[in-house]
Amino acid sequence: MIRFTPTENAVPKVGDVLLSEPFLDDPYFGRKAVLLCEHNEDGAFGLVLNNFVDVKIADIIKELKEDKSRVSIGGPVNNSNLYYLHTCETIEGCQKVADGIYLGGNFEDLTAQIKSGFNSYRFFIGYSGWSNSQLADEIRSRSWFVTRASKEEIMSTKGENEDFWKQLIRGMGPGYTHIAESPSDPTLN
Repeated sequence: MIRFTPTENAVPKVGDVLLSEPFLDDPYFGRKAVLLCEHNEDGAFGLVLNNFVDVKIADIIKELKEDKSRVSIGGPVNNSNLYYLHTCETIEGCQKVADGIYLGGNFEDLTAQIKSGFNSYRFFIGYSGWSNSQLADEIRSRSWFVTRASKEEIMSTKGENEDFWKQLIRGMGPGYTHIAESPSDPTLN
């Protein structure tokens, strides 16, 4: 028998990527990859890596009027705020979330870096959040695969939304290829 569901006993940690189960029919999380940026007894916080929208950062931040960076919807929570990942550990107040990847920090520091040629950053509108036991409950109900991704994969804004999910599923090993190739609607199989 071929399995299409994640294990129910994974223990996600900061820096892991949550990949939705293949048949989840949800506009925010169906075939999405979420970088887990915070996870503790109070809950969890993450950013959807592959929910790009037709908005450029220059449309949002006037100081970056020449910037053509793609923007992703980070999740359904607090979508009036902008969040950002970057690879510059010298940005004051940033928080390490994975090897070589940092969240937030002083925005003026980041924009100064960008204006001087720094190009390893990503912007997100909103975030994904879970209450203290909600993510554990979703893991037990087999809603998420838990994996790791490289810095290059996390920071990439190339490709299409579902292709990124498939790439990370395939990266989990040869036993997962059938999941990446399955249709999002199982009745089409």
